[in-house]
Amino acid sequence: MTPIESQWIERLKQLPPKRVAEVLDFVAFLAAREERAAAPQRLSDGLARLVALALPAITEDEVEDEIQAARRERRASQQEA
Repeated sequence: MTPIESQWIERLKQLPPKRVAEVLDFVAFLAAREERAAAPQRLSDGLARLVALALPAITEDEVEDEIQAARRERRASQQEA
């Protein structure tokens, strides 16, 4: 355990449970904010990887065929259940 982690734990032990819960909520808020801030970069990176694959475009008919196949598969699995 690092010295700063030890300090955090000692300080948290001094707080009443309600305050510890507030600290936990705040830490969760900060983590969510970091996650949201990183989302655009992850999306950009993902799109760049897709472009780099240079895959051929699919037609509307191919998309429709995939949708219909997925629907048939879902219906078949629902009937089995």
